[in-house]
Order: sequence, then structure tokens, then C-alpha cells
Amino acid sequence: MQIHVVQSGQSLYGIAQAYGVTYQDIANANEIPDPSRIVVGQALVIPITGQYHWVQPGQSLYLIARLYGLSFTELARINGISPAVPLQIGQRLYIPPRPKGNAEVLLYVEPRAPVSPSFIEEVRRRAGSVTYMAMFSYEVRRDGSLKAPPLDTIPQIVRDAGAANALVVTNLEEFAFSADLAHAIFTDEAAQNQLFDNLIQEANRVGYRDIHFDFEIMNPEDRELYNSFLRKARDRFHAADLTISAALAPKASDVKTGIYGAHDYKTLGEILDFVTLMTYEWGFTYSEPQAVSPIKPVQAVVEYAVSQIPRNKILLGQNLYGYNWSSPYPTQGGAPARAISPQQAIALALEQNAAIQYDYVAQAPFFRYIDAEGVQHEVWFEDARSIQAKFNLIKQFQLRGIMYWKLGLAFPQNWLLLQDNFTIRKIT
Repeated sequence: MQIHVVQSGQSLYGIAQAYGVTYQDIANANEIPDPSRIVVGQALVIPITGQYHWVQPGQSLYLIARLYGLSFTELARINGISPAVPLQIGQRLYIPPRPKGNAEVLLYVEPRAPVSPSFIEEVRRRAGSVTYMAMFSYEVRRDGSLKAPPLDTIPQIVRDAGAANALVVTNLEEFAFSADLAHAIFTDEAAQNQLFDNLIQEANRVGYRDIHFDFEIMNPEDRELYNSFLRKARDRFHAADLTISAALAPKASDVKTGIYGAHDYKTLGEILDFVTLMTYEWGFTYSEPQAVSPIKPVQAVVEYAVSQIPRNKILLGQNLYGYNWSSPYPTQGGAPARAISPQQAIALALEQNAAIQYDYVAQAPFFRYIDAEGVQHEVWFEDARSIQAKFNLIKQFQLRGIMYWKLGLAFPQNWLLLQDNFTIRKIT
């Protein structure tokens, strides 16, 4: 696969000719509804095996080979050229695909009643590309009972696709994460035992393989209570042949105060079978316009995580969405930003005739426009370049894999590049 960024004056037909594919191949891969209309700055995934490199001024065969982890003699052999002959600017060199490593993929699924046929079809479409489909969410009640999400035929579709079902249990109460609810469960042994019984019973009934805790915004002083709670859960679940995992807040150090304080990376890394890092929401509904998962803060979380938790237990978290902010921004008393999928962002840029820009520090695309009412907007989202940067991070730190929030947000380039970068591990 190759990532191509649309330049001014380019057409899909011309781009296709450069790569030796049809324009319809590119349109289908990127789910472009009208091949005659593309956006300047749009990142396209070109569906080819391997990729091409066009020689830039000052580049030698040796330098280009190093960029792609090849020897210059091998690169010359692949392209049928002599290593002794100088390269020409603009010369096209073929780069073969690199060996793929293994990775696990956890995709959160949030079905809402009634579960629509289109949602079921999206489950069917993506289930083969993941290790786990994680059902969000079973809400804990104070007596240890559970409020279950609507499942419809989702678990069977997941199993038929060779993926595993995971049960996500949360401390959501009245549509918000509740520190008080979490504390009540942590300090009531009878409620805990009832909860564990109910979770095991539901796992056996539905066919879940993993029980995944997404307890957020807890009291920092409940840190040891949460550790103890998960130890008990682990012992019960392992005895029932179930694994246990949890979502962790994005910490770059052992912060013991505030809403992230209850997440003890080192201890939870010892207790749990694997963890997912919630490495997103730097740009969020009530923030200034910015990247949702800028690469430097994400990497800082990963660097801290691998110092506390075995690398083979860590899944990097990734958003499948961005935000559209309008002026005045939320921090200035304006309306909250609206979530937007990558495909919706591209369609909006096309509609507004806005060129897509790329922030190379954040490794994220964005654009600005003024709407019909004269309101200034700024949109940050994800594209092929930004997701490849995260895949590179997973490889660099030798992580277990990736976690996505969430199914239903259209981002076809992600799924193409995921398959191109990794062999997806399945649970047997």
C-alpha cells in the first residue's frame, strides 16, 4: 500500500496512471463517492503491493535504500538498474513490501436500541479485521447487578468471523462515569461477589472470552481499592477460563491525584492480562481546536507505559473520529465541538472547497472554513498519514496491538493500512 497526498491540479485518473492502477481501484479503496471530485491535501491509500519512491534532488540509491531498510544493491536488483549509474530526479523506484508483524486489535462496539440493520452490517464488515469486538457497555449497579447493552446478533457474527467477543463493564451511572458508584462497589464485598458471579454467568451465556473494565474518573484515593478489586476479579475470571483487561487513562508519569490518579500502571500491569491506553482526547468537545491524538503526547504515554507494564500487554488506543469546532470556541464560551468521522471530514472539506493541511508536529490533518452564516470553523481529524504514524509507534515500541474507539465511524484507509502493516492475531 502507498499513501498519496493530492496536490493542486491532480485528478484521480492522473494519480492512478502514476501508480499503474485504475482510478476506480483508488475510488473503491478510499470509498470516494464521486471519482471526479477529490480534495487538495486529501491522503489516499493506493491499493498496490509495496510502494513507489520518486527520486528527489540530492537523493542517492544508497540513501533511498536506507530509508526503506534495504541494501542499495538489493534496491538496484529489484528495479533492474545498475548501482553505478546515477539516479535521475523524478525516477520511479519500486519498494517491496516489508515483513509484517503480529498485532491484536480491540474494537469497541456501542450498539443502541433498536440495533439498526446498517450497524449490523458494519459489524459484519469489520469483525474479520479484529481480535476482539468489545461490547460497550455493561453498566454496574450498586448491588452488583448489570444493565446490559442490546446485542442482537452481534456476538454470533463476531464468532463466525473468527474474532472473540469481549464484555466491557463500566461505572457509568445516569450517562456519566461515577466515582461514587465505583467506590460503593469497591467497599461492598457482597456486591463485588454478586458482580463477579453475574459477569461470569453473562460471559458463559453470550460466549465472551475477555472481561474488560472501563472504570473512569474515579477518586484518586480509591487507587488501592481498585487494585484489590481487580485482583479478586482476576482470580475469579481465570478460574472460569476468562481473561481480564482494562482501559487505562493516558498518563505520562505516576500521577496520583485528579481523575487519572486511581489508575496504577505498574500494579495493573501485573494484575491484568492486557491493557488498553486511552491515548486520545487531547482535542475534545470542550477544548480549543487541536489534534485529538497528537503524536508527541501519545508517545510520552507509551514511553511511560512500557516502563511500568510489559510491552506485550499494551494496546495503543486510537480514535476513529475528529472534531469540528466553531468560533467562538468552547474555551471562549462557545458551543461544544461536534464529532466527525474522517470520511465526513473529507466530504465537508470538499463541500466547503477547503484544502486539507497537515501538522507534521502533531501528525494530524486539519482544515478551516467559513460557513454560510460567516462562522469560522476548524476541523481536526485522522487520515492515512496520522494512522500510519501510530502504527509506526506500535512497531517501534513492540506493543501488543491497537484499540479503537469505536465502530461506525467511517475511516476506510485505516482498515486497509492495518492489514498492510500487521497480521491480525486471533484468539484460538
